[in-house]
Amino acid sequence: MNASPDGSVVRRESPRPDLIAFEVKDRITKPDIEWMSAITDDAMKTHGTIDMLLIMSNYEGSDLGARFDGYATSVMARSVAHIRKYVVVGAPAFARAMINLSGTVLPVDTKTFDLEDEAAAWATLAEAGPAKA
Repeated sequence: MNASPDGSVVRRESPRPDLIAFEVKDRITKPDIEWMSAITDDAMKTHGTIDMLLIMSNYEGSDLGARFDGYATSVMARSVAHIRKYVVVGAPAFARAMINLSGTVLPVDTKTFDLEDEAAAWATLAEAGPAKA
C-alpha cells in the first residue's frame, strides 16, 4: 500500500494491474484527489479499460478544493469511457444512491456494498476477470 500526500487515501494492492483499488480513511484533500486521479489516469492510459474499487472505511467528506479540482474533473469525465466496473464499499447513503443511479444512465457497471461486505466486493471483481480480455 502507498498513501496519498495528506494520507486520507491509500492505494490497496489488487490481484491484477487493471484493477485500481483505493481506501478512503479521512477527509479528502486537493493533493489527495490529484494523487488518486494521476494513478487512475495512468491506469486508463496503460490498460485502456480498467475496473475500480473504492473502499470508504472512514470517509469524512472532501475539501472544497478537492471537489473542484480541474485535473480530477477531467479524469472523472474521461473515466466513463474507460472504467468497466466501479465498485464502492461503505459509501454513505447519499453517495450510494448517486452511484446506483449513475449505473443506470452511464455505460459503467456500478455496484455498492456495505463496509462489512468488502470480501464480497473483491469476489465480484475477481469473478469478472480482466477488464479487457
